[in-house]
Amino acid sequence: MVGTSLRSVFTGVLIIIITFVVGVFVGGKGVLAEQFNHYGLSAFAAGSVASTQPDTIDLSPVWRVWNILDERFIDAYATTTPQTATTTEKKQSEKDQEKVWGMISGLVESMGDPYTVFLPPTQAEIFNDDISGSFEGVGMEIAIRDRVLTVVSPLKGTPAFNSGIKSSDRIIEIDGESTKDMGINAAVSLIRGEKGTDVVFSIIREGESDVLTISVTRDTIEIPTIETQKRADGIFVIELYNFSAKSPELFRSALKEFAATNYKKLIIDLRGNPGGYLDAAVDMASWFLPSGKIVVTEDYGSNGENKIHRSRGYDAFNDDLELVILIDGGSASASEILGGALQEYGVATLVGTRSFGKGSVQELVDITPETSLKVTIARWLLKGDVFITQEGIEPDIVVEFPEEEQEGTERDYIMEKAVEYLNTK
Repeated sequence: MVGTSLRSVFTGVLIIIITFVVGVFVGGKGVLAEQFNHYGLSAFAAGSVASTQPDTIDLSPVWRVWNILDERFIDAYATTTPQTATTTEKKQSEKDQEKVWGMISGLVESMGDPYTVFLPPTQAEIFNDDISGSFEGVGMEIAIRDRVLTVVSPLKGTPAFNSGIKSSDRIIEIDGESTKDMGINAAVSLIRGEKGTDVVFSIIREGESDVLTISVTRDTIEIPTIETQKRADGIFVIELYNFSAKSPELFRSALKEFAATNYKKLIIDLRGNPGGYLDAAVDMASWFLPSGKIVVTEDYGSNGENKIHRSRGYDAFNDDLELVILIDGGSASASEILGGALQEYGVATLVGTRSFGKGSVQELVDITPETSLKVTIARWLLKGDVFITQEGIEPDIVVEFPEEEQEGTERDYIMEKAVEYLNTK
C-alpha cells in the first residue's frame, strides 16, 4: 500500500465477471474491515497528486471541440425535432458530465494498457458490488489479450464453468454485439445481469474451426476458496481457487491437515486461479521459504523506489517435502507470484501449461466520490530480477494434450503427470 492512495492490495486485476474482480480482490478491494484500512483517502484528497493543468500542455483544442459539439452536433437517430424536443437543464448537465467521463476515458485508453482503466459512476458501482462479495453474473474473469476480449478463467462450479467456457477463449460477441475495441468495463456491463436471465457469447477457441455459440444463465456467484484431498497413493492435494482476504488462514488450516497425514508429497493446484491479494501470496510462500527471502519485488521504474516483499519465515517444512504446483493459462497474478517464487528457489516443481502472464501492479485512486481510476504503477519481479511477462511462466514439466483433446477435458492430464512425477521420485 502506498500512503493514502487507495492502493489496491490485489495483484491483478483483471476484472472478474461475476464480477469478482481480480480479487475479492484484485484487482480489487477486500471485504474485511482490516483490508479497507489500506484504502483511506484518495491521493487527490491527500494532496499527493496534482489536479491542476500542466503548464506545458495546451488544452485549447479540447475546449474548441467541446464548443463545436455544443453548437453543431445533432443526433442523427433522434425521433424528435428542435421544435418538439424539450431538453431540460438537468439533461444538458448530464450530457456535459458524460462528455467529461468520455474525455477522461479517452485519455486513459491512450496509455495502451488494458489494466489502466477509468471507472465512471456506473462501472465504479459495479466494482463496489463485486468487492462486497455479493453479486449476480456468470462467474468468469476476463482480460484484454492482444487487443481481444479473452477469458482468463471460469470459476469452478459457476454458470460459465458449467456451460463449457474455457480459459483462453476469445469472446468476439456478447448478445450479438461485437467486442471489437470494447473495453473491460463495457464488457462487464453487458455480461452482468439478473439471476435467471441468459447471456450469449460468440467464442473463438483454439483448435476449433467454427465460432462457438454458448448461452449462459446468470446466477448468484459463490466464490470458492480452497479444497483439500487426501489421496490413497500418499499425495495430499490443495486446490486454491483465489487469493482472497481469508485465503491465508484457510491455507494454514489446509497445511495443518496435510501435516497430520504424515504424507511427504504435496500438490498445490493453482489452475484457473486468477489471483487476488499480494499479501496472501507472500503469506503462503512464507510457509516454504526461510525468513527474509525475496518473494516478489514491485518495480516502479523511474517513478519510485522498488518495494521488496520478503518471506515471513514460517518455513514449516524440511527437505523431505516433495512439492508440485499445477498451473495453466488461467493461473494469473498472485498465482504466478506464488508459483514463480517457489520455482525460482527450487522449492517446487511446476507442472502444466504456461500461465496467463499478469505481471503488473494496479493502484485504485478516487477521482470523484463516484468515480475511480485503476492505474498500472509497477511491474512484478521475482528472485533474480525475473519479470512475469505477458507470455507468462513456463512450467518445469510442460504437459502436452492429444490433438483431439484440449486442456480442460474430463481426463485430467496435468494432474496425471504430476502424480506420475511424484510417484517416480
